[in-house]
Amino acid sequence: MIKALLAFALLGPATAWAQEPATPAPAQQPIVLQAGHMQVQRNSPINRPDRAPVYPGGEQALGLFFLEHVNYPAAARAQQLSGMVLVTATVNADGTVSNPVVAKSLSPECDAEALRVVPLLTGWQPAMRRGHPLPVLIQLPVPFGGAGDMKVELNTKPKPKPKH
Repeated sequence: MIKALLAFALLGPATAWAQEPATPAPAQQPIVLQAGHMQVQRNSPINRPDRAPVYPGGEQALGLFFLEHVNYPAAARAQQLSGMVLVTATVNADGTVSNPVVAKSLSPECDAEALRVVPLLTGWQPAMRRGHPLPVLIQLPVPFGGAGDMKVELNTKPKPKPKH
């Protein structure tokens, strides 16, 4: 009888410990794409890419893509909303984009449009780790209402004439 009580006393805490819910793993920090600056994931050495994903043509091509494909919602236009919807997505090993999620909202209509457009970004050079393509999280700012208008500077100075 004493052995049974002793066994129950010893197993009781172990059984309770085994039933406690596991603490969730910390959220993976996405890569933030910024002009002239890339940040790779810091907390995942196994997944850390040697090279971040690259959109073909770089930042300028990405801006042109948004100008051509983003439809400024009528409700946002009526409210004269201008700004960025920040979208977190995965650039997969095959260069496609999946799992877009709004990280910073502008309006429900703009958010929906950003979520529609981001998966259309194909042809990425995927992130690489030791020579192998690797899926990684990125953040993309999707411009609305003139927030991402590109400024083209024209060279108005005359070219110097070559000397003979």
